[in-house]
Amino acid sequence: MRWLLALALAFSFAAASPQAAREAVARWLEGKLSPKLEEILRAPPGEAPRLLQRYALFPPPPKGLSVNLESPKVEGNRVLFPAALGEEVGEVVVVLEGGEVRRVFFRPQGLALPPYLLTPAAGWGFLLLSLFWGFLLLQPSPFRAWFLEALALLRAQRGLYLFTNLFLYGLFALGSLLAYGMPELARAVQALFGGALEAIGLEEAVGKGVLVLAGVIFHWNFSQGLLLTGLVPALFLGLPVLLLNALRYFAFGFALSPAVLGPTFLLHLPTLLLELQAYILVTFGGLALLAHTARGEGYRKGLRALFLSFYLGAFFLLLAAWYEAWEVRFLL
Repeated sequence: MRWLLALALAFSFAAASPQAAREAVARWLEGKLSPKLEEILRAPPGEAPRLLQRYALFPPPPKGLSVNLESPKVEGNRVLFPAALGEEVGEVVVVLEGGEVRRVFFRPQGLALPPYLLTPAAGWGFLLLSLFWGFLLLQPSPFRAWFLEALALLRAQRGLYLFTNLFLYGLFALGSLLAYGMPELARAVQALFGGALEAIGLEEAVGKGVLVLAGVIFHWNFSQGLLLTGLVPALFLGLPVLLLNALRYFAFGFALSPAVLGPTFLLHLPTLLLELQAYILVTFGGLALLAHTARGEGYRKGLRALFLSFYLGAFFLLLAAWYEAWEVRFLL
């Protein structure tokens, strides 16, 4: 997420032109800005990365999308136009840099971050939650007991835990190494990831301060990464989450390789280690669920191992959110 937030911060002070944005949307709707997927698949190796990156920056408009070009709303370097896709309302976002169009995409209303997450109250609330969680870990409490039980689980099943770390971190390292041979393609994959995150409005949190930014980062990583694509597939005896994270770690390594990030990779390394460890923990929990069930110890006992791992993973995401927020605001 760091590269997306940093990119948004770098362009946040530029004023956008509604007329230039209006013309860009008209061309986008006519299909003049977005390459077709067939073009990318048929393109020669030297041309495919450029087309893929353009596809990420200018995803094709959905069929049936209607846009109100007469009611632009300017927010810094962005111009937003009301839009609708059937009964689903949203907005078409145009991002400009130095008067030139950098991105055009449709953002459905349901995909955007909840507005309350971008308020100062939400930022202070996340700070209080973090301090309260830390306080509970230092006092005799269920939160401390679960934390210690989770650490004991890792020691008791250190072989499985070590395998999960070596397998997933290894795939990340493999992706990072391959990116050195295909840096243009790696940048294109990074643009795809960045476009997906930018489409939900994460860049808006950059200018809201460290507290809000940390809360938004935690909300996204916890809800989308640890819960929906971690805990939920892990409930099906672990294998689905292992396969999902195998693909995710390889793709992350490819897109976030030092070959692409350059010197900033070292600054971002603590974030990567903490966030990836959180997803490793929930993957380990899913495999522990599989092991307990296969040994005839019962699904319920394995489920407790999964939830303990999930709880520990959430704590790692908490630490990662605070570091990443400080990294984006003060280290870049």
